Amino acid sequence: MEQRIEDLILELQDMVNNAKGVPLSKDRKVLVSGERIFEILDEIEDNLPKEVRQAKGIVADRDEILAEAKRKEEEVIRQAEARRKVMLSENEIVKAAQAQAQEIIAAAKKKSDDMHKAANSYVANLMERVDNTLADYSKEIKHTRQEFKKAMK
Repeated sequence: MEQRIEDLILELQDMVNNAKGVPLSKDRKVLVSGERIFEILDEIEDNLPKEVRQAKGIVADRDEILAEAKRKEEEVIRQAEARRKVMLSENEIVKAAQAQAQEIIAAAKKKSDDMHKAANSYVANLMERVDNTLADYSKEIKHTRQEFKKAMK
């Protein structure tokens, strides 16, 4: 998909570069097929929403990762609570059981926080790359349109 957009941009650039110049024009005006340029621009626009869908997929993946981390956190906490209750039944190790259960819960919460941070960082990085890619395509399209407008004058 990315390659297709790049190919289309290159085709636009080739059209402008290989176009015949307009005689007696000051600033390299050229004759190009407006119809073909608009077809190419339409194809580029048709391909861009795929990038947007990819970004939405990344957000959905992030939500799934966070939900899974939450489920694991809840399971670890449930297991810790169950373990703590069993330990409390034995009078001699009540204090040790409470301390250990609190450590397990704290460790589970820390692990959950770490997973949340890692998931958010991963998604932020992916979204930044997609954003940069889309920005680059947008710049190329604007540049190509400017070249086209110059050529049409």
